[in-house]
Amino acid sequence: MQLRPEQLSAHLEKPLQPLYVLHGDDPLLTIEAGDALRAVARRQGYDERNVLVVTPAFHWEELFHAAGNLSLFGGRTLVDLRIPTGKPGRDGGEALQRYCKAPPADVLTLITLPEMDWRAKKATWFTALVSAGVALECNAPSSAQLPQWLARRLAAQQQSAPPEALEFIALHVEGNLLAAHQEIQKLGLLHPPGVLTLAQISAAVLNVARYDIDDLRNALQARDVARCARTLEGLRAEEAAPPLVLWAMANEARTRAMRPALLHAARIDRIIKGLAVGDLWDEFLQLALRLTQSTKLPV
Repeated sequence: MQLRPEQLSAHLEKPLQPLYVLHGDDPLLTIEAGDALRAVARRQGYDERNVLVVTPAFHWEELFHAAGNLSLFGGRTLVDLRIPTGKPGRDGGEALQRYCKAPPADVLTLITLPEMDWRAKKATWFTALVSAGVALECNAPSSAQLPQWLARRLAAQQQSAPPEALEFIALHVEGNLLAAHQEIQKLGLLHPPGVLTLAQISAAVLNVARYDIDDLRNALQARDVARCARTLEGLRAEEAAPPLVLWAMANEARTRAMRPALLHAARIDRIIKGLAVGDLWDEFLQLALRLTQSTKLPV
């Protein structure tokens, strides 16, 4: 079964299916879909969660072990498998096909992938996953669709805005859904439910286009430590969305296939989600040092 992000809410009102596959080009939609599935899973009795991150050293038998371990609390288990590169390799592809043929009882499997191109979508392992479960493609709306996406977000907090105001927001976020989400939340805090005017929105919305994130990516690629530090400090001062900063840095780590950096990024992801303790922006700086220096830092 194939779902669109806007169909997920209605789908989650029913009992969950055994297997879900998240993939797409937008980090906000992927994060939100995963969080929604995990929250409903907890309500439906999946008390234990096993998180697996596929790295070059990953052993695919871990997937079967995680699915086969009985919950300590007598409940059901959520297996949260993340494949950051979207490329499980030959062994992984075979393992995923085997897993789909005999899905374990009392186990909910959530597999998260990045954007998959048309070739990857035709891979045998991917088609096996889609056939066995529910696939959700989390792609950002086009520029033409973005105002309507913003309207739905406002409606969820009992607000609305005229078309010219929605266009104003769309122009200022430059297709950055994480930034758009922040601006919608800000409007919910600043104004009561009801119709918002263009004047109210223009006074509240900041120009949060991707330029600063692009500066960070450029500094990482140039291995310019000082520039990375300055850019991170600027992003912190502007209250940039931490998931967006992590997305940019993790992409750089994946491009270079740097396993310690990917593990570090996974730890930061846990801090953002409140599952681990740490100074978030200091961790970002340490990850930047790891990405810009050739010497190996401890994991």
